[in-house]
Amino acid sequence: MFEQRSKPVLPLRLFIWRMLRYTLFSILLITISLGIGVLGYHYINDLGWLDALLNASMILTGMGPVDAMKNDAAKWFASFYSIFSGVVFLSTVAVFLSPMLHRLLHRLHVDDEDK
Repeated sequence: MFEQRSKPVLPLRLFIWRMLRYTLFSILLITISLGIGVLGYHYINDLGWLDALLNASMILTGMGPVDAMKNDAAKWFASFYSIFSGVVFLSTVAVFLSPMLHRLLHRLHVDDEDK
């Protein structure tokens, strides 16, 4: 996936393309996760589309729900969606930051070999 320890640091132009790919993948993860939340809040908690989007966005960013859950199924969904959102948030941050951290560590390693 990334260049090996024995390989030179990736040129800046290729690194920018790598960052773009990982950024787009991170956006895709967030979009799919937000879609799951919107659909769940809309169909399970009988919220309008905008209110479902608001609740899903607030849960996905860790802020908490806005509207009260109307039934037990909605409470179950909100519980599992909040756990899922925490995992997705951490995973998305890891995916987004991994090329930058790899480049930093690779540069540090290459610098050590030069001495």
